[in-house]
Amino acid sequence: MTTIPTLTEGRTTIRPLRLRDTRDLDAALSENRSWLRQWEATNPSGFTSHDVRGSIRSLQINARAGLGLPFAIELDGRFVGQLNVSGIAYGSLGSATIGYWVTQSAAGHGVTPTAVALATDHCFGSLGLHRMEICIRPENGPSLRVVEKLGFRYEGLRRRYIHINGMWRDHFCFALVADEVPGGVLRRWREGLVPPGQGSVPPEALAESARSLPW
Repeated sequence: MTTIPTLTEGRTTIRPLRLRDTRDLDAALSENRSWLRQWEATNPSGFTSHDVRGSIRSLQINARAGLGLPFAIELDGRFVGQLNVSGIAYGSLGSATIGYWVTQSAAGHGVTPTAVALATDHCFGSLGLHRMEICIRPENGPSLRVVEKLGFRYEGLRRRYIHINGMWRDHFCFALVADEVPGGVLRRWREGLVPPGQGSVPPEALAESARSLPW
């Protein structure tokens, strides 16, 4: 089992997602349904489940197997979203993927980039992983700004990559390897040391994604 830490920077905390978060998680999802639906993963078979408690249990089982880290995101001690490190692979691959969401009221307060930086630094420093990946829909401007702030490198366009909001959607892929951030992602960002343009999508990639509509 991989230990899930509690990590804090300023007003932002990421901590283990627990069963007692069921009520807060359900309320956040319900209150932000229209805000989140356009980015929400869906089942191509059409089956959907709203069992919030069951989803937390599944994430915890995955964590006990050493394959993931389910975090709750807090702003000033208040539950405002989730961050999941998934697909953890050790050995010769040494990688994982990060996915996240926050409530509309928490957006714009630096919560998401701080949470992503904390989780990435933990995976590099404590877990000894080599590579962290984030995949984002081309039209998801807020998430694109997160990777731009933190300097995740653009690696390419993945066609029809994940089933989102009822359709297979294209995603931009971004990544960092531990060697690129020896002082940590959070420190590099806070000290203004992210290389200019590193987290930006090249214009030709934006044009390519636009030609593939609908996403």
